[in-house]
Amino acid sequence: TEIMKKLTTLLALALTMSVSAKDEITITVHADKPGSVIDKNIYGQFSEHLGTCIYGGLWVGEDSDIPNTQGYRNDVLEALKELEVPVMRWPGGCFADEYHWMDGIGPKENRPRMVNNNWGGIVEDNSFGTHEFLNLCEILGCEPYISLNVGSGSVQEAAQWIEYMNAADGPMAKLRKQNGREKPWKVKYIGIGNEAWGCGGNMLPEYYSDIFRRYQTYCRDYSGTRIFKIASGASDYDYEWTEVLMKKVGSMMNAVSLHYYTVSGWVGSKAPAVGFSEEEYYWCLGKCLGIEPVIQKHLAIMSEYDPQNRIPLFVDEWGTWWEPEPGTQLFQQNTMRDAFVASLSLDVFHKYADRIKMCNIAQVANVLQAMILTKEDKMVLTPTYYIFKMYKPHMDANLIPIDMDGVDVKLVRNERYEANPSEGANRPLPLLSATASKDKEGKLHVSMSNVKIDEEETVVLDLKGMKAKSIKATILTSENKDDHNTFENPDNVQLVEFKDFKIDKKTGAVTVNMPALSVVTLEIL
Repeated sequence: TEIMKKLTTLLALALTMSVSAKDEITITVHADKPGSVIDKNIYGQFSEHLGTCIYGGLWVGEDSDIPNTQGYRNDVLEALKELEVPVMRWPGGCFADEYHWMDGIGPKENRPRMVNNNWGGIVEDNSFGTHEFLNLCEILGCEPYISLNVGSGSVQEAAQWIEYMNAADGPMAKLRKQNGREKPWKVKYIGIGNEAWGCGGNMLPEYYSDIFRRYQTYCRDYSGTRIFKIASGASDYDYEWTEVLMKKVGSMMNAVSLHYYTVSGWVGSKAPAVGFSEEEYYWCLGKCLGIEPVIQKHLAIMSEYDPQNRIPLFVDEWGTWWEPEPGTQLFQQNTMRDAFVASLSLDVFHKYADRIKMCNIAQVANVLQAMILTKEDKMVLTPTYYIFKMYKPHMDANLIPIDMDGVDVKLVRNERYEANPSEGANRPLPLLSATASKDKEGKLHVSMSNVKIDEEETVVLDLKGMKAKSIKATILTSENKDDHNTFENPDNVQLVEFKDFKIDKKTGAVTVNMPALSVVTLEIL
């Protein structure tokens, strides 16, 4: 009948419209509704005495044949200056709670050697100590973040270290001046222990709370520098730890930390950094985004005891953790997959910019998800490095709310399912992620990640409160999910200019054609 023909035509039209809509993603960018400031310290770095992060990565010594400035590698210095690193955490990590700072000051020939018991029993000569780290921070123009030795140290040792770094006068200041540093460094960020629930002492939360109360008492302010006291917070899903700390010492802390790693492979196994399957690739990204519900739960607990949200959350260890290369201490390659873990994680951190005020990726060089890899006099920049470079414009900019429509979602295996069936077997993974911010000059920056292995995406940016007039853009992309840079081929994956976009002159909307496996940042005026 005629009615049936019309219904059939309408149904066909509806299906066509559905398919058409699915081929295009719309991101509504509320440029007229700026939100919280994205603290630049979210782009912090972590440097631990582990493998060749310090020795060989950052530091080679003044007598090295490798070009250096006061013992710091010139190539690494220049690369880190380009990132405008805002804050760097040191000396650990697990190493922090075995480190005795007085062994790392004074003439280098007089410094005692030490065994790094946490990381392979390697013997270190203590040539990189307090002066070397804090002077490095000055060269880079970044804030130092010092983790005190609570696990095997003493309150006196911790108190004297702060006095040594910050006091203008007194016995520790006199000692510092004898060692060649006249002015105090004015270190603000002080972590009271590290992973107190594990390598930092295997403490219970109630016991650590008492320890925190004691140590924070002796974290004195000197030279007008107000100490920002950071409590050693939870690992991943340990919500009880956060609750006990907030209840017992919330009034005494300035921040609490959280550690969350995208740990390699399936339950009970480890996966390689390269040569992984498609299933492993998508599992990794699902695990990476699993940090969001973890953040939500910890923040909800924090708000119960701190309804004014005075205390921020610091994610001061995060990143990927793969099978290390043979014969190394946590040296792993860094692929496009790692780049996506960085971009997706940063997108999440931005969403909670009102509560998350610092993050420190592990680690800056040669260890875990490193920015930089070195081998003798060679250096390569990793795909993760380029993500941090692309995302620089978001630092200290106002978060811009976005709404996304038409994004495909893939269900990926939840690696905790075997241990906790109530969590369900699958985790939804959106295959496109995005974040936006507006800087003080009024420039809008939009970063987008298309994690699909073999399918491009057309994205329409519907800008509210502004019309695009001009755009500059960069892209990080490669043909394969495990493409990476090597010492033989250092430029296999690199940042390049991007031009595959167009502006609708009438509406000011922007259409972007994103290749598979790509991250794009647009600067819109």
